[in-house]
Amino acid sequence: MQKIGFDNEKYITLQSQNIRDRIAAFGGKLYMEFGGKLFDDYHASRVLPGFAPDAKVKMLLQLKDDAEIVIAINADAIEKNKRRGDLGITYDLDTLRLIDAFRGIGLYVGSVVITRYTGQPSAEAFEKRLKTLGVKVYRHYPIKEYPSNIPYIVSEEGFGKNDYIETERRLVVVTAPGPGSGKMATCLSQLYHENKHGVKAGYAKFETFPIWNLPLKHPVNVAYEAATADLNDLNMIDPFHMEAYGKMAVNYNRDIDIFPVLNAMLEQILGVSPYKSPTDMGVNMAGFAISDDEAVKEAAKQEIIRRYYSAQVCYRQGLSEQNDAPKIELLMNQVGVTSANRPVVKAALDKAEATGAPATAIELKNGEIITGKTSSLLGASSSMLLNCLKVLAGIPDDINLISPTIIGPIQQLKTEILGNHNPRLHTDEVLIALSIGAATNDTAKKALNQLKNLAGAEAHSSVILSRVDEQVFRKLGVNITCEPKYQTKKLYHNS
Repeated sequence: MQKIGFDNEKYITLQSQNIRDRIAAFGGKLYMEFGGKLFDDYHASRVLPGFAPDAKVKMLLQLKDDAEIVIAINADAIEKNKRRGDLGITYDLDTLRLIDAFRGIGLYVGSVVITRYTGQPSAEAFEKRLKTLGVKVYRHYPIKEYPSNIPYIVSEEGFGKNDYIETERRLVVVTAPGPGSGKMATCLSQLYHENKHGVKAGYAKFETFPIWNLPLKHPVNVAYEAATADLNDLNMIDPFHMEAYGKMAVNYNRDIDIFPVLNAMLEQILGVSPYKSPTDMGVNMAGFAISDDEAVKEAAKQEIIRRYYSAQVCYRQGLSEQNDAPKIELLMNQVGVTSANRPVVKAALDKAEATGAPATAIELKNGEIITGKTSSLLGASSSMLLNCLKVLAGIPDDINLISPTIIGPIQQLKTEILGNHNPRLHTDEVLIALSIGAATNDTAKKALNQLKNLAGAEAHSSVILSRVDEQVFRKLGVNITCEPKYQTKKLYHNS
């Protein structure tokens, strides 16, 4: 059973106070670049058990009256239909999702800024759509020789050409659907414009990882490297922090590399830079809220293994580079784990070998492992899900939660009417059928009520899952991994 290793309430209190202090230090206005996910930081919740996925939002709600949100989105990402890997939706759609989510909890969304705008047709269409929906939109443009030619960047030809984003509140949170959206450049551009308007304002970063006051090779920090293997991020000892304070602090290569340039920009805009190191720029109190270091280490090691399988699958699907998985394998070696440290892997592979067909295994929070096999009626994931619900609800294995007489017509609908070649029920179809049965069947209702207890469970499939099954497990909070191979040798896989 996974132990809690992180004090979420302590973190929220420390973090919100740290931000208030930073606002005051700059004379009353702060542009804060938010790294990582705001609403759904599942990486943090996995490596810091006890960290709530929405902890950052809860922290912002403590600053609700002072905060407004600016969402940055790269025009090229819109043009290329770039997707969030965890949600499977494009960055433009995620921007709309974020606006709704912020507004839904009472946070003020001031505007959207489209960065690196050069007249891309899709970006123009998205801008028009936002304006039709009543959202303020601003444009920021590519700046030649960015970030090296500082005199040009900090001039009317550089930041001066960008739209001035009109903001109303003391804390301006600049966030984005994903990396590469231009959050830092947006903040610096705003500092330039605010300075021209005679407004005192400062800049800070909200980055949860790497955690600056944990050791460089702590599994939590290594897990961050695994999560960003595709970006070639590397954790490093911050040399600027060491030189200024004689203390070790962990940061990552991109922030360290860009610090001299960023520092020079701040000096040119503000007259003097308030920071002596990239670590100084951060407002990260996560390390002070770790309550059980061993629990956190173990959780982080498991995340590294999950990232390894994810990288293998992404490469098999043509979505990433070949060297991402080998890089993560080296990180696994650093923290002393292999796939054998993920028990569901062997369970799924053993079941697949025994049955000669795809199989899935899940490990419950109490350590019990349950498997599912492929049958004529159900896919392996659907079978495993039903078996799991039976165990959790204490229902005998020989009892059918869904009658074959119900499954039959669903299969007929799929194949004969909707033209699907796979007659087996996916997990979403199984859950719908189970929900219908629960209306009149107490046993099915008893099983359905156990779905909430799957959050945090670990699972593995002997083949790459369909997007439908993958999304169902994600919504249930199950940490699913897959072997990097398809069930068939077809070139097109959509079911």
